[in-house]
Amino acid sequence: MPSLKDVAELAGVGVGTVSRVINSHPNVKVNTREKVNAAIKQLNYIPNEVARNFKMQKSKMVALLLPSIWHPFFSELAYYIEEELDQEGYKLMLCNSGGRPDKELNYLDMLNQNKVAGIIGITYNDIEDKVNTDIPIISIDRHFGKDITCVTSDNYRGGRIAVNELIKAGAESVAYLGITSSVYSEVELRKKGFIEEANDQQVEYLIYEENDAVFDVDTYFENFFKLNEQHDVSGIFANTDLLAAQYIDKAKQYGIRIPEDVKVIGYDGIQQNKLFHPILSTIRQPVEEMARISVKLLLRKVEGEKLEEKIYRIPVLYRDGETT
Repeated sequence: MPSLKDVAELAGVGVGTVSRVINSHPNVKVNTREKVNAAIKQLNYIPNEVARNFKMQKSKMVALLLPSIWHPFFSELAYYIEEELDQEGYKLMLCNSGGRPDKELNYLDMLNQNKVAGIIGITYNDIEDKVNTDIPIISIDRHFGKDITCVTSDNYRGGRIAVNELIKAGAESVAYLGITSSVYSEVELRKKGFIEEANDQQVEYLIYEENDAVFDVDTYFENFFKLNEQHDVSGIFANTDLLAAQYIDKAKQYGIRIPEDVKVIGYDGIQQNKLFHPILSTIRQPVEEMARISVKLLLRKVEGEKLEEKIYRIPVLYRDGETT
């Protein structure tokens, strides 16, 4: 890890000058300040006083990096993370990236420079090389090759449960509807579980996916319904509840009745209010448990403890609704 001396040598100045630039001292020439800042950026240097604050655990702030705060799953997750942090005497800094990798990197740069105790993050972008593991981090759904612990639901088991429940409800052929990201995450295991259960049950199945970078809801379902004309699917497992709800909405336009003609199961369990209809059958993620475990694991890392597991998978439950 680069030191203050390394920055000084690269910039061609003394260590004291670097220190004055870092502390925004006014008595530094503009061109000298620019050379020092360029050296800091080139070396990806984190000031020692910040690093010391991390080690001494002076900060009582934890950052939560989310791809979207409006999504009900992420909102619920944030609620329980904040509640658990509050009980532990910590505060939450919310970083809403909108799923943009450039915005995520900007947040990570900011968090590297600020006095946060740790980070809980969800990202589906390829930013692994930019993640600084000097700060304690817990990842949700995504596991990196680096020393970053992942907390997730049992996505594989959820995929198997979905196929089994669709067959029990009377589906004779099933389809998996998915939206994928550019990097691997635990979400992919929903499809793997779906395929293996369908094979074990000897039921015909169809896989239909598009990347989230090109996803357009109208085009997505127009293409799927054309493909489905050759398969006559009677059971749908969508890899999120929102995608399941979008399928149900589009199916009406094609005269498809839910659940009479097609049974539908989603994944997440975000629909809590019984005033909404139809109530979606879904694989319910244990959001509260995932949130609280993520906080507890992060704070153990903040204390310098080495965690015994790389991935913590939390069991899921099937919640029957009106779409099966």
